[in-house]
Amino acid sequence: MHVTRRAGPSVDDVNRQLEKLGVELKDLDESFCRSSGPGGQKVNKVETAVRLRHVPTGLQVKAQSHRSQLENRVSARRRLAELYKKEVLGMETKGDRQAKRARSNKARRARRRRQKEEEE
Repeated sequence: MHVTRRAGPSVDDVNRQLEKLGVELKDLDESFCRSSGPGGQKVNKVETAVRLRHVPTGLQVKAQSHRSQLENRVSARRRLAELYKKEVLGMETKGDRQAKRARSNKARRARRRRQKEEEE
């Protein structure tokens, strides 16, 4: 029998990341509901969407992009960690850095375009 393992972080890996940030697992309220979108009958009858709430801060995320509840649990925990970093700790997240870089690149292109138009 051949067993395949899914690559990527597990729930335990993301739980350790949350604990490093200072989020205690007992403060998390996790609930499951039916997700929407493609997937047919399976999506309609199985509760795969995950709603995760950090009770002390009131931060709440919902993950329903995957067809598997386990993958949605990992995704919800990852999103909560990013949200906690941004809202509670005031740290810059990966998404913030990407957006900042995109704005900087756009401004640089605009400056170059104006300089080029002035030269002509």
